[in-house]
Amino acid sequence: MKQYGAKNIKNVALVGHGGSGKTSLAEAMLFLAGASDRLGKVTDSNTVMDFDPEEKKRKASVSTAVAPLEWKEHKINIIDAPGLFDFASGVNEALRAAETALIVLSGKSGLNVGAEKAYKAASARGIAKMFFIGKLDSENADYFKTVASLTEKYGTAICPVIVPYVVDRVVKCYVNLATEKAYEYKNGKAAEVALPDLGSRYEEMHNLLCESVASVDEELMEKFFGGEAFTAEEILKGLSEGVASGDIAPVYCGAGLSTDAVDLLLDGIVKIAPAAAEGAGETAKDATGKEVKLTAEDNGPLAAIVFKTIADPFVGKLSYFKVASGKLSADSHVINARTGENERINKVMIIKAGKQEETPYIGAGDIGAVAKLGDVATGDTLTDPSKPLTLEGISFPDPSLSMAMYPKAKGDEEKIASGLARLMEEDPSISYVQNVETHELVVSGLGEQHLDVVVSKLKSKFGVEVILSIPKVAYRETIRKSVKVQGRHKKQSGGHGQFGDVWIEFSPCDSDSLVFETKVVGGAVPKGFFPAVEKGLHECIHKGVLAGYPVVGLNAVLYDGSYHPVDSSEMSFKLAAAVAYKTGLPQASPTLLEPIGTLKALVPDEMMGDIMGDVNKRRGRVLGMNPMEDRYQEVVAEVPMAEMGDFSITLRSLTQGRGSFSFKFERYDDAPPAVAQKVIDEAKRSEESA
Repeated sequence: MKQYGAKNIKNVALVGHGGSGKTSLAEAMLFLAGASDRLGKVTDSNTVMDFDPEEKKRKASVSTAVAPLEWKEHKINIIDAPGLFDFASGVNEALRAAETALIVLSGKSGLNVGAEKAYKAASARGIAKMFFIGKLDSENADYFKTVASLTEKYGTAICPVIVPYVVDRVVKCYVNLATEKAYEYKNGKAAEVALPDLGSRYEEMHNLLCESVASVDEELMEKFFGGEAFTAEEILKGLSEGVASGDIAPVYCGAGLSTDAVDLLLDGIVKIAPAAAEGAGETAKDATGKEVKLTAEDNGPLAAIVFKTIADPFVGKLSYFKVASGKLSADSHVINARTGENERINKVMIIKAGKQEETPYIGAGDIGAVAKLGDVATGDTLTDPSKPLTLEGISFPDPSLSMAMYPKAKGDEEKIASGLARLMEEDPSISYVQNVETHELVVSGLGEQHLDVVVSKLKSKFGVEVILSIPKVAYRETIRKSVKVQGRHKKQSGGHGQFGDVWIEFSPCDSDSLVFETKVVGGAVPKGFFPAVEKGLHECIHKGVLAGYPVVGLNAVLYDGSYHPVDSSEMSFKLAAAVAYKTGLPQASPTLLEPIGTLKALVPDEMMGDIMGDVNKRRGRVLGMNPMEDRYQEVVAEVPMAEMGDFSITLRSLTQGRGSFSFKFERYDDAPPAVAQKVIDEAKRSEESA
């Protein structure tokens, strides 16, 4: 593939709801442009973009894929993002590398949550937005209903450009409202036909187009209200300006599986989508933190953002990057702006989905890949050592579902940790911790399917099989009343014996552990044994008397005892303290504490009642509600952590994917008697079976 300048490069992210037809559309675009020699199908697991074994198996995209095509002297880099919410990280990666978000809708299902989220994310990044309504060759597709839902949501920003001419629910041809030309498609071939009588429905669409175009230019606005018709050149100019500013989102349509009208979409991208020259030049920060405005020129200072990482145990690490300024050549010497470390670029490559093609350099505005970089992560900037620059990184959604992970085979713990670390390089929304208290490895992700893919990749890529289970809850134990008890340890077995005798008062206090005090008078217990008594108690509080959980809020006062001048030792008094602990705590009204967290759930107004009901079922207590933008409410509540295991799944179900939440540990509270008894019984069963 030849080199293109930034003025002739278009970086387009395909985003939208899962199942809307993004990958099928990408397949059609690549096939029409001659970038692939066959038209694959998702259902047949033979598409260019879904090249990962997990995608072939699931028949759905689970990661971002990139492939270039050439169309009318332009290079279009297609960045196909996953639509399933569990793989939302891919959307962030795709939008970071694009100047245009092409939001794909199904004409069968219309505007949905995934499209709304994509529109919002693209607007937040300040990049251009276009719509493509696909699957119009399906019987239940309704282009006009879909456009109506778009205009209801986004108003005059919605600008129909390509409209299907439908007779008896069958698309006969597609009309370009901007040029007033019609095209008929048969067996993947397009032919211009006479403009049909479009009727009032199409007049409405044309009026929407003109109104949108007029909104970006005062002269066109005057002309519009004066009843004058726009020329094709005026419409094209208005579309280009409106798309670049974000005020207009043009609507195209067609059918990915048959490629119908996809050529019109490619024409539209070339004519009205902003080029990399307009969007790739960003604002970076230099070594002093000063902002530097960049331009997408090959002779500028080098600044390239790594927007995706593929970690393969056999091939090694592959870093996808987009050049904002300058050019990245083979044998370049660059540094990682985050670490300051030098990185040697042996060769640079053009990404063609699952394949790469070596090239002399990747210029400003273009996308490429480089293999086997050192400590380079997604979101890092590759830059010139003599003039280091840092570009804005990438934010990723926080994990919302956590599961305990156990190896199927003993001794595989190290392989699991190593595999997870590599998978986290690919997907920063995965995380894991080794919970030292519950002795579980807890892995977190964006949902059930996300973690299922993690499990599958650990097996296929790293040869380790694991099982997932609900994580154990880190309960605590404490006491509610004061007791005074004796702890006496005496042992005689020839020679020196063992003798330690203590009187300790145990009482509740406000602490996260043990508070130890001494009030011994008259030398009943020598001071030299005080540390042994304290050490013995500290070892004991790791295991409570109810269910074996750590004890908190315990005040222990050593106030009396006795000793033997020969047989007493530090070990004797340490063991005596343990006897006092085991004797005293059951008498001090021990109780089980459960962790409580603060939940902040962001939900649409109309679904607030459902969420509050669910919170109540989880023994939660709603503290308040805060109105947010876009008719959302923030529900603030305190909920036991033991009840939050599947909240992310429930929230997604109740809000059709619109809701989000954060959950943070707050404190420990007394567990209700029924809950406490259940935990105690489970602990006893576990101990008996051990």
